Amino acid sequence: MTSTSRKAYGVKGTPYAFLLPATILFALFFALPIGYAIYLSFRKVKVSGLGLGSGARKEVWAGLENYTDALADSELVAGALRVLGYGCIVVPVMLGLALLFALMLDSEKVRLAPFTRLAIFLPYAIPGVVAALLWGFLYLPDVSPFYFVLERLGLPQPDLLDGGPLYLALSNIAVWGGTGFNMIVIYTSLQAIPAEVYEAARLDGATPLQIALKIKIPMVAPSLVLTFFFSIIATLQVFSEPTTLKPLTNSVSTTWSPLMKVYQDAFGKGDIYAAAAQATIIALVTLLLSFGFLRAANRRNKQEAAR
Repeated sequence: MTSTSRKAYGVKGTPYAFLLPATILFALFFALPIGYAIYLSFRKVKVSGLGLGSGARKEVWAGLENYTDALADSELVAGALRVLGYGCIVVPVMLGLALLFALMLDSEKVRLAPFTRLAIFLPYAIPGVVAALLWGFLYLPDVSPFYFVLERLGLPQPDLLDGGPLYLALSNIAVWGGTGFNMIVIYTSLQAIPAEVYEAARLDGATPLQIALKIKIPMVAPSLVLTFFFSIIATLQVFSEPTTLKPLTNSVSTTWSPLMKVYQDAFGKGDIYAAAAQATIIALVTLLLSFGFLRAANRRNKQEAAR
């Protein structure tokens, strides 16, 4: 190999050298655990006799048994339905508020925009467990200042940690923590719109409301798709909020959400094989929903571009 070819080979191999550390970390901490979880989902423990002594418990091939058991598990299905109801509240409210705040901050008449933007975004910087614990104590009648004020005013004091209001309590935590991040994404897209577009609309007699509805919202549609995509994934993987509130109320069971069911089976019952199958199913559902939504969004964008 000549010196020229060595130099050319070295230049071509430079990008791969920079990618190597990230590739190794991805393989060790992401791809390998996923592959191992899928492997465990096809295994089970076979117990011989009373299960005592060496060789009495042996790991064997289970095929699709863990998957069929998971799909027939009423607790897992009930948890999925609860998360569906939770998501129907969280996603539209959170994205609606994020879009509203972004449009308000993008207005020319807004004051103290940097401070307001930081104030809205700040809850996102608080860890989810801390936020859930904070709101959990605000929901408790014995320690919440809100209940004290309601009592003094003689107003009803609803129990937000019991029954139907529990969905609103959990949704409030997610909306409070996630609105700021989505708002920043949408606001950044609004800032990228050329000022000439607004000037042309004003010359045509468009009002600020018409500019927002007819220009701003359609032009930030890709950001709305992105934030909706992230919100769906976060909703399907809800875990920290109900887990943190569980010690404060009996309305949150150990299997309230699908991920809580996975955690309970893996570390409560010690059945990591069933938990691996359930986790794989949740991952597949998330992947299919995400892929289907993105494909539908791309198809709609192509249709609009063709017009």
